[in-house]
Amino acid sequence: MRFWIHTYGCQMNVRDSEAVEALMVAAGHVKATGEADAEVVIVNSCTVRQKAEEKAVGKAGNLVAEGKIVGMMGCAVKRLGEEVFRRVPGLSFAVGPRCFGLVPKIVAEIAARGAGSARILETGGDEVPEGLSAHPDSARAGSFAAVQSYVTVMVGCDNCCSYCIVPKVRGHEWCRPPDEIVAEVRCLAERGVKEVCLLGQSVLRYRGKDGFTFPMLLRRLQAIDGLERIRFTSAHPGGCTEELVAALRDCGKVCRHIHLPVQSGSDRILRDMGRRYTRDEYLSAVARLRDFDPEFAVTTDVIVGYPGETEEDFQATRSLMEEAGFDNSFVFKYSPRPGTRAAAMEDDVPAAEKERRNQVLLADQETRGLARNGGLVGTVREVMVEGPSKRNKERLSGRDSGNRIVVWDASHGAAAVGSLVRIRILEAHPQILVGEPVD
Repeated sequence: MRFWIHTYGCQMNVRDSEAVEALMVAAGHVKATGEADAEVVIVNSCTVRQKAEEKAVGKAGNLVAEGKIVGMMGCAVKRLGEEVFRRVPGLSFAVGPRCFGLVPKIVAEIAARGAGSARILETGGDEVPEGLSAHPDSARAGSFAAVQSYVTVMVGCDNCCSYCIVPKVRGHEWCRPPDEIVAEVRCLAERGVKEVCLLGQSVLRYRGKDGFTFPMLLRRLQAIDGLERIRFTSAHPGGCTEELVAALRDCGKVCRHIHLPVQSGSDRILRDMGRRYTRDEYLSAVARLRDFDPEFAVTTDVIVGYPGETEEDFQATRSLMEEAGFDNSFVFKYSPRPGTRAAAMEDDVPAAEKERRNQVLLADQETRGLARNGGLVGTVREVMVEGPSKRNKERLSGRDSGNRIVVWDASHGAAAVGSLVRIRILEAHPQILVGEPVD
């Protein structure tokens, strides 16, 4: 059957969708050119916030109304269970985030017996997902997707923060064997992949047998021929150890960027969230990274309007963000998720106040981002070419080791997607750097 996958949510969902695409093609199905051309459309859903869940459910409902065979996968399916069929009448199948490997078999079954009789639900539990190492083939040649790949190193999460539904929908942590990960990355490099991004809900908690740690994994991947860059996400300050810093220092392929969600700068709120670190411990983690490389890029997630958050708590968050000197910040207004500890608390910060705090932090970040990027004017950055800029096709775009977007005029000459070029920075903006190639 001709299929199409529509993905909502995080990089883990993007990676799961890629694996399903590869598994579907291997099973004899054909990737469509788009939704309009597809016989079956799979919506990969997110439930980390209510709005994200509603978008995925709404999209599935619209596709059913268009007469498509529609399936859903991902975190919203796990949360909703049987209710997903009431929310999306006419939905043919639904699988949880650790059951995506079943999708080709389910689609084949639907093709054999007809969509009208189908209503297949597989929410799963803590099983090991099938197809974790499956990647789409070289049909993406010429695009950045042909030279950059996500690689799942662990699934699930055991942190159980008070506001977060992820542990309930993605299950307990399970780490892939290091040999399996290394073999997958080596295979990708042989296919022309230049950059991999290692994925886990809390990737620094990765553990193999006999005390094998995440920094040890970085060292093994560093040795793979053909691989140019290694990224990873997301991180927890508890994993920002001296062992990690040593691996970052020794492994030139590991990018100088970490996404380190802080969520709050108030110790009281951090305790209530169950984040397992204090304000000072978080700032110490940032300092360890910047001590060995002052340009090391640190980005973060922040929640405003968590139950009971006072103005004093908010100002503590604001001051921590300034002290940490984040290169970029993603600010979210608190959204209660069913079944979490925080959902039992009164959502007592008014919507208007959440919005005000959100806008204050975003404005602060614009100023901070400009200052951080401004310090890079005059420096030469090694940039991996991603292709034409999305906003201006007369410019080329790429990212430096710190995951900063760098653009330059295409008139300076062609540059192959995935190649590394040296760019001197001429202008700084809060979100991008503008430069010119260095011969």
